[in-house]
Amino acid sequence: MSSFIFSFAALLFSPFLLSIINRTKAVLGGRKGAPLLQPYYDIIKLIQKGAVYSCTTTWVFKAGPAVGLAATIICVFIVPFGAHPAPFAFSGDFVLLAYLLGLSRFFTVSAALDTGSSFEGMGASREAAFSALAEPALFLALAAVARKTGELSLSGIFHAISAQGWGASSLPIALLTTTALLIIFLAENARIPVDDPNTHLELTMIHEVMVLDHGGMDLAFIQYGASLKLWVLGAILMGCLAPGRPDTSWLGGAAFMGGMCALSVLTGVIESSMARLRLVRVPQLLSGAGGLAALALILVMR
Repeated sequence: MSSFIFSFAALLFSPFLLSIINRTKAVLGGRKGAPLLQPYYDIIKLIQKGAVYSCTTTWVFKAGPAVGLAATIICVFIVPFGAHPAPFAFSGDFVLLAYLLGLSRFFTVSAALDTGSSFEGMGASREAAFSALAEPALFLALAAVARKTGELSLSGIFHAISAQGWGASSLPIALLTTTALLIIFLAENARIPVDDPNTHLELTMIHEVMVLDHGGMDLAFIQYGASLKLWVLGAILMGCLAPGRPDTSWLGGAAFMGGMCALSVLTGVIESSMARLRLVRVPQLLSGAGGLAALALILVMR
């Protein structure tokens, strides 16, 4: 029962991570920033609005936000809440997790292409190209951690890391894996240096350009799904970066929440301290993440 409680807590608090990122960027930029509950206000306001659909779109455009959100919600119930096991934990669940994220992306890209807009088609092609490099890196990083712990489920993997720790001999593997996961975390969530979630400059947009025609509840689904995806990938990174103790108490859950908040602050610092990469450099960054994950897997298997 506690596993479900923590998963529902993730559904509730995931938009708050965006608030922490935005507030960190505002503080470092010398601004007051938006209220901490602004993402919740935005989602509620969008739900109360109606949606406008072009006569050129089909059911694919309408299904994109709903399917994307549903797939991401299922991911939340697969990823453990720190050392707390996930409600739905089974061998090979990290493979299902990767496929669910791919399903969400597929319907988002399909909805963008369904509009018939060359502008959204440009963003969709960029998203598909970069995801083709990010997904193998995610698979390799999770495979390296699974091989190291001897577990085939995310709950078992994170519990084993919490109980055993990385150790001095495994420190290079931990460093390679967490670095690769951090790059994937920033890329998959459309954050700097891969993408800027606040830009509307057509030559640099990737994710935002795909959702320009969405409005009302559809856009609310997209924004809420983005916050859930931030939580899911952040939870995977925190499970490897700061496993802590195998504590299943409420104190362990609070410690995990503190780690997620710290990761959000780190994301805000990264976005405030560096510029967005040129598009031609993004594949090199993602290929580098794949190389780090592959090297970690090789070190584990030797």
